[in-house]
Amino acid sequence: MTTPLRIAFAGTPEFALPALDALAAAGHAIAGVWTQPDRPAGRGRKLAASAVKRRALELHLPVHQPDSLKTVEVQAQIKRVAPQLMVVAAYGLLLPKAVLTIPEFGCINIHASLLPRWRGAAPVQRALLAGDAETGVSIMRMQAGLDTGAVYAARTTPIGAEDTAGSLHDRLAKLGAQLLLQVLAQLPALEPVAQDDARATYAAKLTRAEARLGWTRPAAELARAVRAFNPWPMAWTLYQGEPLRILKAAALGTAGTQPAGTVLAANRDGIDVATGSGALRILELQPAGGRAMRASDFSCARALAGLRLG
Repeated sequence: MTTPLRIAFAGTPEFALPALDALAAAGHAIAGVWTQPDRPAGRGRKLAASAVKRRALELHLPVHQPDSLKTVEVQAQIKRVAPQLMVVAAYGLLLPKAVLTIPEFGCINIHASLLPRWRGAAPVQRALLAGDAETGVSIMRMQAGLDTGAVYAARTTPIGAEDTAGSLHDRLAKLGAQLLLQVLAQLPALEPVAQDDARATYAAKLTRAEARLGWTRPAAELARAVRAFNPWPMAWTLYQGEPLRILKAAALGTAGTQPAGTVLAANRDGIDVATGSGALRILELQPAGGRAMRASDFSCARALAGLRLG
């Protein structure tokens, strides 16, 4: 399809911005932007607009912030703008069946995984935690199930040894925007392919509790956890009864015979901690109430060797 589409856009966080920008730059008619209501944020807990709302206002687009899309009033609001298509990117609210059937070409979603792997809320982090060699984005036609719709197109990207959830998030957001435009250029002729449900895995929502490092786990798993929980909620352990955030770390092959959690060495190379298999070298950290710093700087004024973390 070479003519611009009339699009309703639904998204909330930073991940959705490249897609919104790409649609605007490509000349598609964005009839309205739906994003979640302003939420308390920061230390002052003042109401803050979502990243998508801020960008939509910059683009002079009409913004809607309902608590839900399930009401007749909100559904009538969407119908009034007469979208040919709704594009969804990390919106965060359920689209009921009544909304899925409003646009002529339905609703499509940009999902940050290679579906059917990692359906759900945290696909980027779950791919890192699992040690996947690659991930990607999928453009999916939405249906009532959780990320179960047929896939129009997918693109892969390797997961590098230094990739964090933050770096992968940014790369996948851009890749998804590029792929979205390619899919829109082929609508309505492009036929999506059904997912193989037997291969599906679920990417559960992250919690702060699971970001606590369990030192009896292998060092390789802990290193992946540090990358997966960066920038949120950040991997952490306890040091002298206070939370200690671990921002960057690397797995080492040998650890000696000390109990898991024991600091084996603390020097200019970092802080080496015994694990269930191998050692984890902490490279960057953030103490409670302090700033982020190199682990070597943290260890300079402290006698850490022999202490147990966690």
